[in-house]
Amino acid sequence: MLEGEIRRPAAALQALALRALIAAGTSPGNAAAVAEALIAAELDGIASHGLSRLPFYAEQVRSGKVDGGAQPELTRPAPAVLRVDARNGFAFPAIALGLAAAEAALAETGALALAIGNSHHCGVLGHFVERVAEQGRFALAFANTPAAIAPAGGARGLFGTNPVAFACPRRDGAPLVIDLSMSVVARGKIMLAAGKGEAIPETWALDAAGRPTRDAKAALAGTMAPIGGTKGAALALIVELLAAALTRSHFGYEASSFFDAEGPPPQVGQLFLLLDPAPFGGAVVLARVEELCAAMLAEEGVRLPGDRRRQSRARLDRDGIALSAALLRELEHRAAAEA
Repeated sequence: MLEGEIRRPAAALQALALRALIAAGTSPGNAAAVAEALIAAELDGIASHGLSRLPFYAEQVRSGKVDGGAQPELTRPAPAVLRVDARNGFAFPAIALGLAAAEAALAETGALALAIGNSHHCGVLGHFVERVAEQGRFALAFANTPAAIAPAGGARGLFGTNPVAFACPRRDGAPLVIDLSMSVVARGKIMLAAGKGEAIPETWALDAAGRPTRDAKAALAGTMAPIGGTKGAALALIVELLAAALTRSHFGYEASSFFDAEGPPPQVGQLFLLLDPAPFGGAVVLARVEELCAAMLAEEGVRLPGDRRRQSRARLDRDGIALSAALLRELEHRAAAEA
């Protein structure tokens, strides 16, 4: 634990986050879904998607940029397609509604697409696919975010950092979970560095002139570096088309920021592709998954994707989550305020 940090039990911090969100004007049900997601990110060691986001969320509820009381609407336009309109509310309750409906629908169809439109920041995308895999299904998810990456050859950010997550069930262990964004790092990490006045590696971002920079504030005024150069930019484009075009949501360059309370709702989208292994071979499929995992683990130094997060989850759930004293004070202040 770093100097100036305070450790608190996860349950206590989740209750604090819940009170702060309700005080900002979020309905209790929606606040519970958001608070749970923020604590899950903290437990996995992903502080950039954890409680540091709460002040932004709360201010957006107060300004009306996020409808804290929105009730997502579920429709089924085709047998293997579900759509949820988040109605400019938080992504977490909208996705939860869609995935609950998808569980029953998958028993009928074997494969299904779930589109979430008019949505908001969805936090750690891997958490959603992990829950699907725990139910015995394969899941692939895409989410677009406000503009941060320029197309190949360009200097203006048009695409978001656009995470992709995948999970599959295992016969003999916890699900295999892969979660990555199309930028070298999450934009939230640069936000944290800027807030602390810390330098960043020059491989993370470009300034407004398209030059590599170690200045976090200059990076925020510029664009994020895509993974794999032009290939990463192309993958970010694919995610825009899947997560925004198919969900009838805003593209990254049309979406307002997740990090301030100004402007209209972001109205971004998320798309989930879900597969039940039963029609594809059931036990044979899971056996093949185990064969590949065994081959990977036979290599010295290899770990399966998702294992590090689960280890962090167990440790922090036992020892508590460390927050800066300043953030903890702000959360306590917000929890004590009246909506």
